[in-house]
Amino acid sequence: MNWNWASAWPAPAKLNLFLHVVGRRADGYHLLQTVFRFIDLADTLRFEPRADGRVVLAAPVPGVPDEQNLVVRAALALQKLGAGEAARGVNISLEKRIPQGGGLGGGSSDAATTLLALNHLWGCGLPRERLQEIGLVLGADVPVFIHGRNCFAEGVGERFADVAVPDEWYLLTMPDVAVPTAAIFGSPALRRDTPAIAPADWRPGFGGNDLEPVACALYPAVARHLEILRRCGDARMTGSGACCFVAFATAAAAGAARALLPDDMPARVVRGLPAHPLGGLT
Repeated sequence: MNWNWASAWPAPAKLNLFLHVVGRRADGYHLLQTVFRFIDLADTLRFEPRADGRVVLAAPVPGVPDEQNLVVRAALALQKLGAGEAARGVNISLEKRIPQGGGLGGGSSDAATTLLALNHLWGCGLPRERLQEIGLVLGADVPVFIHGRNCFAEGVGERFADVAVPDEWYLLTMPDVAVPTAAIFGSPALRRDTPAIAPADWRPGFGGNDLEPVACALYPAVARHLEILRRCGDARMTGSGACCFVAFATAAAAGAARALLPDDMPARVVRGLPAHPLGGLT
């Protein structure tokens, strides 16, 4: 695709097919192992060039001041490097579809798409590896969206090994609660000593999510969603919550399971992507 200023730029959500906490660094950062899977639920961003050097978000995200918004911070971080036409500034429009506080990586994905898009549109010419370094300062999940491939990630989220994931559909439920990541990782009840594995040893269905017990204890809605979903299969929470999912081989099977859910459980069927939609962008 010929990506340009007129394009609608996708920022896909992710699922953590498993998520283990394998240790903690001296500076307090948790050491994780996980497999990231992109799905076809996505936010959309649009960019318009300016001539006055300002970075302007067209409409604020409720509850998130512009100066804290990862999209604005990503654009400013790239602009500070002074490459290409970054000094001209940009208007940014963001259409949100990914729920906040759901463990789907929406904010991180928006930031990554902003870096990828403006690196291209401003002609900055930075390699993806440099964009990943910028992204890591913004948030631990930002680099994987810039990496652009389903992968096994470890460390604080900066080391990747690409893995083959099944062509699957997912029944995704969205509890009506926003889970703050800091509250989950700060809990003394969180397990932090799950044995690490080598990326080559990962197989679909392996492991679980070490953050689930804490999230379920703090947010009963998450526990209810998992309990009901487990009647359909191997249900898991993604990220630090609140969204939960079950994998299916076909859309029809996922749709049939969705029809059995209670009416008060927000849910949708999503498909796993073979790669990030901007994976081929240069």
